[in-house]
Order: sequence, then C-alpha cells, then structure tokens
Amino acid sequence: MLLEFEKKVAGFIEANGLFDPADKILLAVSGGADSTALLYAMCATKAEKILRGDILCAHINHQLRGSESDGDEAFVIAQADKLNLAVITKRLDVRGFAHKNKLSIETAARRLRIERLLDIAKTNNCRWVATAHQKDDNAETIIQRLVRGTGFRGLGGIWPVRTFAEAIGFVRPLLCVRRDEIVEYLSKRSLKWREDRTNDDCKYRRNFIRHRLLPVLQQQCKGSIVEQLTELSQSAQRFYSLVCSSAEKIWPQSADCAADKVTLDLKSFLAQHPAVRVEMARRSLVYLGSGEGDLTQQHYERVLQLSQQKTSGKQVELPDGFLVWREYGKLIFARRQENDSAEKRIDKAVELQIPGLTQFDSFSVEVTVLETDKKRFEKFKREKSNLIEWFDLDNVKLPLVVRCREQGDRFVPLGLREEKKVGKFLTAAKTPQEIREKAIIIADAERIIWVWPVRICEQAKVTSGTRKILQLQVADAKIAD
Repeated sequence: MLLEFEKKVAGFIEANGLFDPADKILLAVSGGADSTALLYAMCATKAEKILRGDILCAHINHQLRGSESDGDEAFVIAQADKLNLAVITKRLDVRGFAHKNKLSIETAARRLRIERLLDIAKTNNCRWVATAHQKDDNAETIIQRLVRGTGFRGLGGIWPVRTFAEAIGFVRPLLCVRRDEIVEYLSKRSLKWREDRTNDDCKYRRNFIRHRLLPVLQQQCKGSIVEQLTELSQSAQRFYSLVCSSAEKIWPQSADCAADKVTLDLKSFLAQHPAVRVEMARRSLVYLGSGEGDLTQQHYERVLQLSQQKTSGKQVELPDGFLVWREYGKLIFARRQENDSAEKRIDKAVELQIPGLTQFDSFSVEVTVLETDKKRFEKFKREKSNLIEWFDLDNVKLPLVVRCREQGDRFVPLGLREEKKVGKFLTAAKTPQEIREKAIIIADAERIIWVWPVRICEQAKVTSGTRKILQLQVADAKIAD
C-alpha cells in the first residue's frame, strides 16, 4: 500500500499527464534527499502497478567534491541494487568545461548534466527523464529569475514537463511536495541520503536565496511564501500556454525560417499582443540555436522597441552573438557572422588588372574589354545579372580600383542626375541589410562607377555611341561556397 506521500506524487503525475504509465523512464538520482525520495516513490508506484513501464537509474558524478562525489556515486549504485534497478553512471569534468567555455561552475554543471542525461535516455530508449525538483526549488528559481530580470514566462518557474532534443521530455513528479515533506517521507521509510556540503555555501546565488533571502521574505509573509510563489508560477504557466497557442497559429504564415536566419513579417508581428511578440522573438532565437539563460526581459523589450521604429538598418545585439534588425517590412534574427566584424574589413584599395582577374578579400573581379556588337549587346540585356555590368570605356578614367565602402562615399546612380550619398541611396533603394554590409565599391580615377551589387553610375553607362565596352564581373567565394 502506498504511503500518503507516494499517493500525492502518483496523483500529481496523473493530474498533469506527465507521461503514459507504460513509458520507459530514466530517473536522475544524485543521492540527495530529493532524488532519493523520487527513486523510492517511483518504485513504489511501479510496485502498485500504477506505473507499468521500465525504470532506469542514472547518476551524474560532477567530480567537484573529490571523495564525497565518489561516495554519492557509490550510494546511488547501492540503492539501485537494493531496488533491483539498472543504473548508469557518468563522470564529468565540470571545472575543465567551465574554464574552457568561460562559464560559472553552476552553469557548466547544469549544461553538461542535461546533455549526459539526454544521451543516456536516447541510448536506452527512454522517453522521459524524471528529475527531483520540488516546490522549494521552484520558489528559488522564480526569485532567481526576478533578480536577473524576467517576464511572465520566467515567472512560470519550473514546469512539470519540458521537452528537449530528440523529443525526450524532462518530467518533475515532485513539484507537488515541499522539502520538509520529503524529509518526513524518508524518515518514515527509514531511508538515508547523502548531504552535499556545497548546498550550504551562500556564495552560490541559489543557496543565498534558499538560506538568506527566502527566510526573510517568509517573515514578512502571512501565509507560506513557497505556496504563494507556486500559485504565481501556475498562473503564469496558464497565461503562457494561451500566448503559445496564439503564437502557434500565426507562426507558419509569419515566420520564414532559413538555416542562418529567421525573418518575421512585421505587419503580422505588430498586430499581436506584446506577450505574443515576445514569444515570436523567443522562438526565432531558439530556432537559431540561442540559449535562453542569458536572455532577459530587457533584451526582449529592446527587440519590441526596434520593431516599432520606422527606419531600417538599426540593430539590436543580443547575448551569444545574435543580432536583430528591422528591414523594410521584416524583422530579421540571425547570428553574427565573423565577417561582420569591422576590423576584418580591408582598408586598402586594390587596383584592377585590365584585362585580367583581381582578388579582393573573398571577391574576385574579372575585367574584359569588348568591341561594340549589336548581337552581343542584345544578349547581354537578356542575360544580365547583378554580378556582371558593362561600362563605356571612353567614359572611365583609369586606373580602376576595388575597395570597401567609406564614410561620405557619393555617386550618381544610374537613372538619376544628382549625386547621392551611397548610404542614403542604399536606404532609399530598400537594400537588404546583408547586402548593405557586403557591398563593395569599384571606382575609377575620378568617381565611383559601381556600388556592387546594387547600381552602376550614370556617367559610365553604355550608350548607342559606345565604341568599347568595359565588362566587370564580380564573384564572391563566400556565396559560391
């Protein structure tokens, strides 16, 4: 017969539909009180045939506490043997990973732990990974997010179910119980557990919240601060579910997802409630591989402000090298490319060989001199692209050079009579941001003759009086790749 604690856990699993009773489940067991309670409560529900699927135990050794970490591993193995469960252990070099990737120990441990648990679950055909997060953990998480800066999604705290890669879900069956209930349960069953001395070290933010901040808040609270934060998280989760439903409806028509960028239709985006806009932005960034740990409500607010501006070309920089910019009816999310860096641009102008092939950074410029020919001209008009242009050789003052754009560059665009600043011309021509950043200049001794790949200049165009044609063909190796 199940104890009251075990019935409560079983009821929470059923009420929240955490998993199908026949699913194979991987239990993440550290050896502490919470995970030990999870281990025994799950085995009890299986013994009562409430759960019918197989249970597998996993222990991740972070190797942060020397012999104590090894003792935790041995304890978990012993408990699994006692319950006739298979157990898989993995050891992590958390310190090395944290140093290499410039992460805190907490962040590095969490990231590696999740990766290993997903690997174990996938290898052993487990649909779910069960972790021992409980109500007090949830309260601490909400406070931690408030300190960092969060919105309603962050106020949702720890969700009962979260799906990761390969459709493997993390479930939290103990979110219905508090820490003192767990200790009481273990005592009733005369079960031991391992104590982690680092849990008392308040240099870690979560421990500071647990041991210092929450007790002070509890003194000012009439009821239970943990229960009130639980109710807050549940309300936020319900609201977020509604937001997700709205985002899901418009996402297929509003989002154009490519390998390196996500483009959102601004008209559709701005028609949504701000909460839905934040969710659309979040989905765009997650699709591109952005982690959510460093994204705060302030970052999303900057994206929303950008979306409401009238001018194109402005950018918002986000953590981990992600960029967002507005571009002529679109809101574009992308990861910063290495060649976006200003210091990598070539400062020198390179003279073009005439005729011949000249290399400039990733560009190759081929110059050919042609005789005027009516058939050739008709063919050129049919096959013309923005990678190849013709110029009247008599109206070009040699030598020719290729260079990057410079502040104050001006030219007379084809079809116009007045000189324009290149930057303002590109804006007026609604040139996409990625083309603006890639654009290069080809100039003769007196003027810019081609802002590649957008427009040539008026003075050097081919006319009926042209005797010799200067053909320029530009190729970008990075596009070709």
